[in-house]
Amino acid sequence: MKLLLLTAIREFEADIKKMLKNAQVHSYSYKEVRGYKNNSEAIETNWFGTEMHETDSILFYAFVPKANSNSVIEEVAKFNEQQESLSHIHLAVINIEQTN
Repeated sequence: MKLLLLTAIREFEADIKKMLKNAQVHSYSYKEVRGYKNNSEAIETNWFGTEMHETDSILFYAFVPKANSNSVIEEVAKFNEQQESLSHIHLAVINIEQTN
């Protein structure tokens, strides 16, 4: 059993749902979240000290068999390769030792 965690900008919500459907993930949860990214590369050269960029994001999570997680990984990789924008879908897969 694996735990999938996917984060992305809200605009990718329909794409992620389609990927999960294609990978036979029938049950998942998601939540709207606020993402932050520090865009300042050198604080000493930035007039305001820091610049945090705020983004409307989504977080999907699902418990799935290993085979399904591999399918989601492939779907996300294909999607990210086709993106012309800087934004991608971020995916983490966590091994679950026990469930009840």
